[in-house]
Amino acid sequence: MSSIFTILYYMEKRNIVGERVRQARKNAKPPITQLDLVARLQVLGMKIDQSGLSKIEGGNRPVCDYEVMALAKALKVEVGWLLGESKVPSMPVDSERSPHPESS
Repeated sequence: MSSIFTILYYMEKRNIVGERVRQARKNAKPPITQLDLVARLQVLGMKIDQSGLSKIEGGNRPVCDYEVMALAKALKVEVGWLLGESKVPSMPVDSERSPHPESS
């Protein structure tokens, strides 16, 4: 998909990470349920429930920068991959850094 079509596609969504969040969750070994991911995110300090995660995955809820960091850490993928900057999800380099600004 060319970059202009990618931009137009995401203009209809409220976030650009939702599809990758769902993909990472389902491709994990074993797959991660939405409720499991919600629990991981809450441990990291992110206030979210299953409905909110479903809205993120569907592109219907905006996602803050610190939430993208928490999602990446909980899913064990890089932030850049969630943002569509790379084709291969890989482990975050700095897995010890807190994804939530209030817990630093």
